[in-house]
Amino acid sequence: MLGKKLKILLAVGAASAVMLAAGCGGGDSKSSSASGKGGIPAVIRVGSETTFPPFEFTEDDKYVGFDLDLADAIIKQMGSKMEFKSMGFDALIPAVQSGQIDMIAAGLDATPERAKQVAFSDVYFKDNGYCIVVRKDNTTINDWADLAGKNVGAQVGTYQVKLAQEAKAAEVKQLDSNSQAWMELQANTLDAVVIDQPVAMYYLKQGAGKDLKIVGTQKDGSGMVFAFKKDNKQLQEGVNKALKELKANGTYDKIYEKWFGKPASK
Repeated sequence: MLGKKLKILLAVGAASAVMLAAGCGGGDSKSSSASGKGGIPAVIRVGSETTFPPFEFTEDDKYVGFDLDLADAIIKQMGSKMEFKSMGFDALIPAVQSGQIDMIAAGLDATPERAKQVAFSDVYFKDNGYCIVVRKDNTTINDWADLAGKNVGAQVGTYQVKLAQEAKAAEVKQLDSNSQAWMELQANTLDAVVIDQPVAMYYLKQGAGKDLKIVGTQKDGSGMVFAFKKDNKQLQEGVNKALKELKANGTYDKIYEKWFGKPASK
């Protein structure tokens, strides 16, 4: 995903630990000796790289996002509290392997390479991939083949540029930011934009949906997962159980809709 490439570029090294309101005070890097329900630690340290909206980012000097809301809800469902740490994306797997954190919540794709290093939760987000965004009055672009001969925008240095080129766009304008892509699309200087599907879903949820629409999607990978130290089976099983419970009681849907709107199937 684009998000993963951007994370590596934007990461500036490990940042200092920051507590969420749900977390505990103090800066002790060791796990709490107290236990929550079923032997799960009372405090679970969650690490993420916070420059990937809407999954994790900074807003009004606070860390927010879909991953943070979901991780906090899962941990509460297990009877524990979350302690949050922001760090560079490339530092997350080493941090969970060394025991500095207990769990990664960072829009992590479940790749075979990562499966050799960490244990995965069940998939919690399946709508990752790429999509085409056009103006609502556009009736000529409905899928990837329709990009042929069109002027298409994509963020510079990303896989989306390649996708637009492979679709035989007349011109692929490589843009510095997603915000520039939206402005040019709405100004009618571009026919379409190729972008990460979750990013597009979030932007349309914030109000752009009145002018823009998603017309084509392309899945990427097997979904997003939380990650744990290889031998931390207890936490892995506890998270999976809590995730199933949140999906069953409607909490997951509420968090999803907060950030992305209702799924198209609903």
